[in-house]
Amino acid sequence: MRKTSMKRVVSVVAVLSIGLPVLLAHAGAQQGGGPDPAASWNHLWRDVLIDLFVIGSVFLAAGLYWVYRYRATRSGQLGDAPKLTKMAAVAFAVIPAFLFMADDFYLAAKGWTVWNEYRNVPRDAVEVKVTGSMWSWMFEYDNGVVTTFDPDSKTGDGLVVPVGKAVVLRMTSTDVVHSFFLPEYRVKEDLMPGRVTYLWFKPKAAGETIATCAEYCGNRHSFMWAKVKAVPPAEFETWLADMKRKGA
Repeated sequence: MRKTSMKRVVSVVAVLSIGLPVLLAHAGAQQGGGPDPAASWNHLWRDVLIDLFVIGSVFLAAGLYWVYRYRATRSGQLGDAPKLTKMAAVAFAVIPAFLFMADDFYLAAKGWTVWNEYRNVPRDAVEVKVTGSMWSWMFEYDNGVVTTFDPDSKTGDGLVVPVGKAVVLRMTSTDVVHSFFLPEYRVKEDLMPGRVTYLWFKPKAAGETIATCAEYCGNRHSFMWAKVKAVPPAEFETWLADMKRKGA
């Protein structure tokens, strides 16, 4: 009877450890208010930090308790362990393992959700073509406007994007492997010669940030960065029309 009950407990814990985390992660994704790589990444990283803190605290507390509880109180003292039944020994190992696996499956399921958001570009996204070369970036918009940025003199418009709209970058390289990294928006993707890769992000507020190369590409790799400016949609449309009129 005891063996049957223990098997049921182990089975229930196993099912919950695999199914519940996936359902929770899916539910969290549905309540997120729409896809946004930066927000999803921040939520996932927060959960990872909480996970590490909680697990670390549990192990620390258990370790300190055992060190104090089972310390030697006299010279030459030897400890003795209680005799466990075979089922109790298995349960002692399997149940904690399933509980930790539940936590791992939960984070993995949320990671898959975030990955899907990174790969699924919204249909109304503003598209910009990005070309990486040693050691500069070039940005081309749908109406033919092309912009660059000079890190040495800090001149040029760089990448200008509208606030509140998804922006997809279709990227390629003319020479070696580069990596377009937007730290503020938590996105990064490699550029390779002969291939077109992509990433997308969604500016939430107006302001200036930077884009940098995150893949070593030569002796001026650290100078391969560009200004990224997010502006209100109306200002973006005006800027784009002015640049077109100037023949940029």
